[in-house]
Amino acid sequence: MRIAVIGAGGVGGYFGARLAQAGHEVTFVARGTHLAAMRAHGLRVESTLGDVALPRVDATDDPASLAPVDFVMFCVKLWDVERGAAQLAPLVERGGVVIPFQNGIDSVDILTRTVGKRVLGGVAYIAASIRAPGIIAHVGTMARLRVGASDDAGLAARAQAFVDACTAAGVSAEHAPDIRGALWEKFVFLNALSGLTCLARQPLGVIRADPELRATFEASMRETVAVARSQRVVLPDDFIARQLRALDTLPAEMRSSMLNDLVAGHRLEAPWLCGRVAEMAASAGLAAPVNATVYAALKPYLGGATH
Repeated sequence: MRIAVIGAGGVGGYFGARLAQAGHEVTFVARGTHLAAMRAHGLRVESTLGDVALPRVDATDDPASLAPVDFVMFCVKLWDVERGAAQLAPLVERGGVVIPFQNGIDSVDILTRTVGKRVLGGVAYIAASIRAPGIIAHVGTMARLRVGASDDAGLAARAQAFVDACTAAGVSAEHAPDIRGALWEKFVFLNALSGLTCLARQPLGVIRADPELRATFEASMRETVAVARSQRVVLPDDFIARQLRALDTLPAEMRSSMLNDLVAGHRLEAPWLCGRVAEMAASAGLAAPVNATVYAALKPYLGGATH
């Protein structure tokens, strides 16, 4: 398969490297020193699931230079989705599809407005980041993808083809018939994780061990579940309880990608996470004091201000 990975950070770098290692024709789109390192030395993944060393990879900073592909793994940060969407149509003009793997819930709609009905939904579960230019570090053993289409049989077949390719490459992947529900399931947990780790400036282990922080984590999830249900997203009654059990199985050292960005002085995805929950709650006449407060506390850092 021909695959373009737009955004070769933790998600794109990790899963793209696994697919390239399995023999697929993968091109990475990256920037700056990370791109320079990949061009000079290839790409390396450090993982307890097995390291990957690709001495040579195809890498560029210009998606317009690429020929059409079968799949675009769209892994840019949330603030780059609209700008990046404008570059995708030529890449899928011969029947290819785009799979966004952002943290929020809006990417599929944004891309569909630009690319048309060539967009699948994608959910990535992984704690990975760029440890150094050309090197992706994976924390823990969680590394899973869920991919699906809303109501299009042809796109559903493409989703299954991608899942099959991932499975053959040793990547845990699932075809999710209800991809909208899957996106919200992750959003509920990820939003609480990103918000609380950033607010406390601490990894996951500290959040779940402290009674007040753990209670705030749960309250954040409950607010997001209420918003989901206002959008007619069906989540089971025991959903929060299951998420809290999952919380206790994750590595204590796990940090959200937004905390990594905060510490590095980079731009934050908060407007599309806790800020989005607060916005949607207000529109639905719901209270979301935890998410509104977390967003307010992070606002001075949204543009990448240091601290």
